[in-house]
Amino acid sequence: MHARYKNNYKKFFRSLYLLIAGIILVFPFIMDTMGHPVFHRSPPVSGYFAADTTKPVRKPVKAKPIKDTLHGKDTLPPLPKDTAHPAPNDTAGIDSIPAGFITEDSLKNKDTIHVKLSKDSLDAPVAYKARDSIVLIVPDKKFFLYGNANTKYKDVDLTAEKMDYAQGTGIMHAMPSKDTAGKLVGRPVMVNAGQTFNSDTLLYNISSQKALIFNTRSQYGEGFIQSYETKKAPDNTIFGFKNGYTTCNLDTPHFAFRARKIKVIPNKLVISGPANLEIMGIPTPIYIPFAIFPLSQGQRSGLLPPQYTTTQQKGLGLENGGYYIGLGDNFDLTLRASIFSYGSWAITASPTYRKRYHYSGGLNLSFSNTRYGDPQVKQDFTSTHDFHVTWNHTMDSKAHPGTNFGASVNFASSTYNLYNVTDYNTRVNNNIGSSINFSKSWQGKPFNLSLGLNHSQNLQTHDVTISFPNAAFTVNTIYPFQPKEVVGTPKWYYKIGVGYSGNLQNSVAFKDSLFGKQPMWDALQTGFQHQVPISLSVPVMKGFTLSPGISYSERWYTKEIVRTWNPNEYNHGRGYRGKVDTLYKDGFFSSRDISTSLSLTTAMYGMYVFNKNSKIRAIRHVIRPTIGISYRPDLNGKYFYNLRYDTASAAVQRVSYFDGSNIGAPSSGTSGSINFGIDNNLEMKVFSKKDTSANHEKKIKLLDGFGINGSYNLLADSFKLSTFSLYARTNLFDKLNITASGTLDPYTYDRRGTRVDRYVWQDGKISLGHLTNASIAMSTSLQSQSKNAKAKDKELQDLAEQQNTDAAMLAQQRQAQMIRTNPGEYVDFDIPWKVDLSYSLSYSKAINIDSGRSVTTFNQGFTVNGDFSLTPKWKLGAQSTFDFVKMQIGYSNLYISRDLHCWQMSINVIPYGFYRSFSVTINPKAGILRDLRVNRTRQFYGDQ
Repeated sequence: MHARYKNNYKKFFRSLYLLIAGIILVFPFIMDTMGHPVFHRSPPVSGYFAADTTKPVRKPVKAKPIKDTLHGKDTLPPLPKDTAHPAPNDTAGIDSIPAGFITEDSLKNKDTIHVKLSKDSLDAPVAYKARDSIVLIVPDKKFFLYGNANTKYKDVDLTAEKMDYAQGTGIMHAMPSKDTAGKLVGRPVMVNAGQTFNSDTLLYNISSQKALIFNTRSQYGEGFIQSYETKKAPDNTIFGFKNGYTTCNLDTPHFAFRARKIKVIPNKLVISGPANLEIMGIPTPIYIPFAIFPLSQGQRSGLLPPQYTTTQQKGLGLENGGYYIGLGDNFDLTLRASIFSYGSWAITASPTYRKRYHYSGGLNLSFSNTRYGDPQVKQDFTSTHDFHVTWNHTMDSKAHPGTNFGASVNFASSTYNLYNVTDYNTRVNNNIGSSINFSKSWQGKPFNLSLGLNHSQNLQTHDVTISFPNAAFTVNTIYPFQPKEVVGTPKWYYKIGVGYSGNLQNSVAFKDSLFGKQPMWDALQTGFQHQVPISLSVPVMKGFTLSPGISYSERWYTKEIVRTWNPNEYNHGRGYRGKVDTLYKDGFFSSRDISTSLSLTTAMYGMYVFNKNSKIRAIRHVIRPTIGISYRPDLNGKYFYNLRYDTASAAVQRVSYFDGSNIGAPSSGTSGSINFGIDNNLEMKVFSKKDTSANHEKKIKLLDGFGINGSYNLLADSFKLSTFSLYARTNLFDKLNITASGTLDPYTYDRRGTRVDRYVWQDGKISLGHLTNASIAMSTSLQSQSKNAKAKDKELQDLAEQQNTDAAMLAQQRQAQMIRTNPGEYVDFDIPWKVDLSYSLSYSKAINIDSGRSVTTFNQGFTVNGDFSLTPKWKLGAQSTFDFVKMQIGYSNLYISRDLHCWQMSINVIPYGFYRSFSVTINPKAGILRDLRVNRTRQFYGDQ
């Protein structure tokens, strides 16, 4: 074919293709000029807004297709802006746009035509639905939704009883309707970016995302804002006119701050101009020039407002004001200070740190200067400088399996709690302590290592004991003769086990006034103990277990303690001449012990069955007796000597150079003892309708354990029988917890309190001996059923699931501290009543080595902690102790709380003790207004 004809052939098909394409493009516009009928859809209906295709296309423009996020397919690119149809006036004061729509069918169309869309078309589909009906008026470009209408566009979710939309203005109008009783139903509710607006009428421009809302009520965190008129900007900033801010969740709140203008910056601040406090709808004379309420979530640095207070001893004061510094997700710092008009002040720094799934902790450093009384009257004036240090560190067990590090440090000056602490639990506890521990275990191996520091302090006696560094290395029992795979009947020697434990102790005991001074270093002791036990356990006969064993121990000391009687020195404690002097001798000393033992144990069961008609079905008694023999040679006689402790008599006591050592003193003399013991367990079965089994029986523990232990030394020349150790424990009816223990000495004493080698029963007394020490403790907790028991159980379950998170644990610690400090402000009105009762008694009688006299101590106390509801909104509570020895009431705290819905009132009274106070506090419940409180406090220091 000739080239010219070939080119004409191509031109023909190119012209035909352009003609067909032009007809396809022009055809929809021709049909549009012919008009559209009005039609209705039957309910329920839902879909997407239809696209506006009235705008002509001037020329094809090549453009890349945009991605339809709904169906994952290419769709039309935007058309150029249409200027042929200007938008009508926006009567609502909101931006108006000629909105373009995207139909659902076009989104599903796979074919792509490179046509430029209008710039003012919507960039996302609008989903709509209604329960009753949807009416579309195509010529007017309007539609109406009736009956629980809902529209969704991007992150905007609008619900109302009726809605109408005008495409020309782009405005969605939402409103309620009246039911047959004339009551408004279906108020418009708009949810946008986490903000909820409940209103009477709402106008929303879909394109500009501006809104005009009338009579709206919205929630921001713990606060609620009621506005007569609200304007929402595209960036979700809110401008309100005639507003009320409150934390009360009622439609008619108990209180509110009334302000003419208010601005809300989402997730940041609520800012208002001059505001007036209104209570129960009545304006008060209280005005504030401006108000700022934070809405920030997460970590934010900022000021911590102080609390105003007055005390009789310290004067006017501002408490706990300061600054919070957020230093990222892993660290923050809280600085607080208190200052009083009479010169007292306190400073506290509280840094916390955390690394998710690894560790978390917090440090608290407090320094205070307390001045009370008249400086002109020296006998009534007191000035003290105190400090308090706490540190808590926890490590996630999953971070480093087999390795753990934890710390709980509580160290303070002896008078810190006296002048700076008011909560009940801290004031009644005079003992504080610290513990820092590191442990390591090797997986698949029997080795364990632990390092630690321990500290104990008595704030009343000023005694301090510090142990550091401490180390312990143990090897779990291994069976060297047992093969990895046992074939056939196991041999008896397979069960021979060998272990090891090493214990390093460094400790010092001193008075707190000697901290860091030479007498403290002179009392420092270091000791190391090794133990190697070899054990075997084999069954013999039927129901018996035979356990032979051998044990070797060795102790290393760096100091001997030499005590001598000095008859010439005056003893102020005893009131006459004569005193035991103590001398520390440095060096390296060692002692060794070896012992062998053989024990036989079994268990015997007894059952007493009642008749069928009895509610008590049976009583079961389990007896576990143990008997054994042991032998220990005398390897440490050279470390014992006779100490005289009285001038009037020649009485002496056998003591060791290592008495009082941190790893204990070795044993003296040869021992060949018969050891015996018996343990009992008592249970009862009763009839119970609540039991779902066929027998309808319930098991009740009467005695979890009750027993006695002792030994008889066949080789001793005197005092062959040891003391008897008794113990008992039970939890009756799962309510009353009882524990008891005691020691009986079978030998008699003379008038000077000296032990005599003669049994008590030889003097005609029916007794196992004298009670040298005993203790018993009973406690119970009772409460009525909570009104919201199911909700609280779910809350506890959710809390348990979050317990491993660092933030949750720190929040729990802070909340527990606030509850202890102000119990009246954290009461549970859902529980009508609850009470915790505890009783303790302790007795001890021993010979003091320094004085040689018998010293008896006796303590008996009762503690009650509980509350009950006088009415559903009034709660009365108390925490108190009673000392039966002194026959007086100890430190007590009484409080009355009143639930005022969004507010709470508490009255706290501390009537007894060195520190006494009376306070009345009224404060909002919401945390954001926690510092907006009215407080009146009176404090008194001194004797009762």
